[in-house]
Amino acid sequence: MMKYDVKDCKLLQKRELAKDIFDFVVEAPDFAAAAQAGQFAHIYVPGKTLRRPISICGVDRAAGTLRFVFQIRGEGTRMLAGLEEGATLDILAPLGRGFVLGDCSRKAVFVGGGIGVPPLLEASKAFGKNATAVLGFRNRDAVILEEDFRANGCEVRIATDDGSMGHHGLVTDCLKDLDFDVLFACGPTPMLKAVCAVAKERGVECQISLEERMACGIGACLGCACKLLADGREYLGHVCKDGPVFPYQNVVLD
Repeated sequence: MMKYDVKDCKLLQKRELAKDIFDFVVEAPDFAAAAQAGQFAHIYVPGKTLRRPISICGVDRAAGTLRFVFQIRGEGTRMLAGLEEGATLDILAPLGRGFVLGDCSRKAVFVGGGIGVPPLLEASKAFGKNATAVLGFRNRDAVILEEDFRANGCEVRIATDDGSMGHHGLVTDCLKDLDFDVLFACGPTPMLKAVCAVAKERGVECQISLEERMACGIGACLGCACKLLADGREYLGHVCKDGPVFPYQNVVLD
């Protein structure tokens, strides 16, 4: 796990990608040099006791920037979304264990659901044309980052709940005709369970990123407990310290 730190970072760019989903680019050269795909940051919101955990969506080491794409889910993230370009963000990063990419000449599939899509973008960059991104959303208006995955060289398949864009149905439906060596996934638990079932059936490597509320971000408060398996025994781990990325065989998804 990378060494984390706290720094003041300037908000360079702000966009609204879809309703209540915001895209921030912050100036953070030290964090950009250290961050890995799949890690996250804790951003302080003035007046709030707990920082807000936000996945790292992109890392630009040359520019010295980090990218965050997040959804308004409460008062804290609403306040965060209300900041203007030029504002200073108090950020604790990089946190957690990210994706282990391994041999990037393998055929990889990135499966994301909703706001679980952003954590996959940086990892897909390493695989480029060897990757397919299968992204699921409620409807056409909720689709984000499609062109960003294409810019990384990935083939992109979209699935929507209402059929307003791409495949009408589940993201796992889009895996049936794909040949791949490794799966990376982030999204709601039912989706992760389905992806893990595909990985088991195909006998391929699969890493999943859990979306949990990580109050302290460093494993001190023990609030983000998750059930893990080792040597056939179940025990409690913690998403922020032991993850958020895990091999699928090690996680008990309730």
